[in-house]
Amino acid sequence: MPGSRSLSNYWKLTKPRIWGLLVFTGMVAMLVSYRETAGSSLSAPLILLCMASLVLGSAAADVLTNYHDRDIDGMMKRTMKRPLPSGEVAPSRALAFGLSMAALSVLIPLAFINAYSAGFMLFGLVDNVVVYSLLLKRRSWLNIILGGFSGGMPVLVGYAAVPHSDPFAPIALYMSALVMVWIPTHIWSLAIFSRADYEAAKIPMLPVVFGDRVAAFCIAGTSALLAVFSVAIFLFTPSIDPLYTATAIVGGAAVLAYSAKLAVNRSRETAWTLFKITSPYLTVIFLVLGITVWL
Repeated sequence: MPGSRSLSNYWKLTKPRIWGLLVFTGMVAMLVSYRETAGSSLSAPLILLCMASLVLGSAAADVLTNYHDRDIDGMMKRTMKRPLPSGEVAPSRALAFGLSMAALSVLIPLAFINAYSAGFMLFGLVDNVVVYSLLLKRRSWLNIILGGFSGGMPVLVGYAAVPHSDPFAPIALYMSALVMVWIPTHIWSLAIFSRADYEAAKIPMLPVVFGDRVAAFCIAGTSALLAVFSVAIFLFTPSIDPLYTATAIVGGAAVLAYSAKLAVNRSRETAWTLFKITSPYLTVIFLVLGITVWL
């Protein structure tokens, strides 16, 4: 296989759009921690080490879940062309690739940052790879609820990386929980769009188990919770800027509007649109939060 094509397949295997968003939340949390922690300091090596750990850990989780799911990925139209089910990457190499990155993602903060960041990274990997992928994905519709804790771990990794910071500070836990609350709307809307694929692969996602109607109403509920939760940051930090509040209200209203539309028409097109806007929504929320806290 030509070198460039091989590298491209390994790059795709890491799902860069997913780990890119998670790394972004972690780095924003690091900046917030610096501003919230008295006597803290940031250095270029610390920032780079934390970013490297976040990239490696988030990418490793994607590679390892891809490795485990390669059989069911081959059954679904949406995923059958991924590097593993298509045969572009050998399973043994993907496993070695994922395990190597996972080990480095924990060892780097353990050796050069602190045990808290390493512990949060390890917890995220175990929750995503073991709890979500190995234990629950093929057995229970609760898979993304119990497996969603991993989505909030990059925030805690980044926040705890700052010297003298409190890894369990209310603002850190809030930002981490915000990602966890965001996950059901994001994933269940995709599950409605791809319900036929999940049925073919016998994956008990919420729409497969309870139908689109129940799933759409659940999404409306989680979207309402997300919208309210995103605005409630003032309970955890009194210095929040009105710009953030306005952004959270507008963004939450957009997510709520599409969730309500989905609850009414339950169309695949609406589900897909909702899925597509949720990632930019979380990106903007964290971007504005980082800017307002920093300034």
